Amino acid sequence: MTDTSPILALADFIADPVEPADFPQHQVRFWNDRWAGEVGLADLDTDGQIAHFGRFDPLPGNLPQPLALRYHGHQFGVYNPQLGDGRGFLFAQLRDREGRLLDLGTKGSGQTPWSRQGDGRLTLKGGVREVLASSYLEALGVNTSKSFALIETGEQLARNDEPSPTRSAVLTRLSHSHIRFGSFQRLAYLEQGADLARLVDYCVDQFHPQAADPDLARRACNLLESISVATGRMIGQWMAAGFVHGVMNTDNFNITGETFDFGPWRFLPVSDPNFTAAYFDEQGLYRFGRQPVQGGWALQQLASALLATGADADDLAKALAPYQLAYRDSFVAHTHALLGIAPTGEAEDDVGFLQAFYAWMTESEAVWPQVFHDWFGGSASEARAGASPQAALYDAEAFAPVKTQILARDPVQPGRLAHDIFQRPEPPSLLIDEVEALWAPIAEADDWSALHERLADIEALRLARWG
Repeated sequence: MTDTSPILALADFIADPVEPADFPQHQVRFWNDRWAGEVGLADLDTDGQIAHFGRFDPLPGNLPQPLALRYHGHQFGVYNPQLGDGRGFLFAQLRDREGRLLDLGTKGSGQTPWSRQGDGRLTLKGGVREVLASSYLEALGVNTSKSFALIETGEQLARNDEPSPTRSAVLTRLSHSHIRFGSFQRLAYLEQGADLARLVDYCVDQFHPQAADPDLARRACNLLESISVATGRMIGQWMAAGFVHGVMNTDNFNITGETFDFGPWRFLPVSDPNFTAAYFDEQGLYRFGRQPVQGGWALQQLASALLATGADADDLAKALAPYQLAYRDSFVAHTHALLGIAPTGEAEDDVGFLQAFYAWMTESEAVWPQVFHDWFGGSASEARAGASPQAALYDAEAFAPVKTQILARDPVQPGRLAHDIFQRPEPPSLLIDEVEALWAPIAEADDWSALHERLADIEALRLARWG
């Protein structure tokens, strides 16, 4: 076991070694140069990218064989003990420049013991959608897994939810951790208490060292508190960014609070608490406005699993308490950050501003990304907002109290308004009609130019906002 493969210490109970699919073709469609540099893979040429992320030859000194992780989970509120990595695996673990452990996991890399009659594949369109969404989330400052490599694999797939046969691909994503809430749920369900303790120790040692304690029960509670805070921060960022995950099952939450394993995602066109991303979410369980509640519910299921460590139920309940405050503070901070203004620091005033701002967003049906584009920089952008495509909304009486509060807050780095992105009348965005328009030339003529242009714009947005 190397320093970059600590997961091997858990491999006897948390995963199954698997073989990657043997694909007929390999064509690199996306490679994340920036993050490849962060984890020491910047020198890979195209042949090396295909070898390691198309054929999944082991990286030197890393996992000798991919591991398909085992887990359970609540899917739309119903417990399912038949889950696990069904079309993906953990391929490698790497350290970034700061020494953080990062996991490279796949989607569409072939069948595993957990495929449940599935073909283990990913459509090219599904891969393109995740590349777009993860890139845009990062540009909006949301804690998210990163799309690392997308390779088209030359197979034709039959799918019910898009025209078939359709093209195939394999995606590799980079996450701070591949461990899901459902990994804990599985061990508790199977009464593998000793293994659950080992998983707690791994998560504390590698990802939440502030949770360390000599006593296992206290260590488990501390870990839950750290995960609760990380999850609350992530969902606060989702709500400010207008992001709808779509499928908030407990197996789709990881322990480091990253946006992870999203499928039918959407970005809001306008503020709508009842907006639902997944067509199969008929009851709206994971609708936009319910995401904070669902995040808390998922954490409660994790707490229930940690009872098997011997932790007291009351202590675990206390460990959940910071979630609400972390969510509130994150929602406040990230809304202000996306508007390029500073909070007042008075919780009552800042929460009141959010209530007024988002109530106006819902009632006015203002275009969500346009508002944050127009008012980035607060008072420094007032004249620019007056030339917006939706300037009439800002002149209306209903916006006046919101505008007053925006202008009362200090701009943060107003010099960023000189960036080319903020000279445009409309921002780079990723509404569903735009995603379909980006896919159409790929499907019809293998023309990738529009996608590459949008990804370049999204990267420019990231640099313009955060540097």
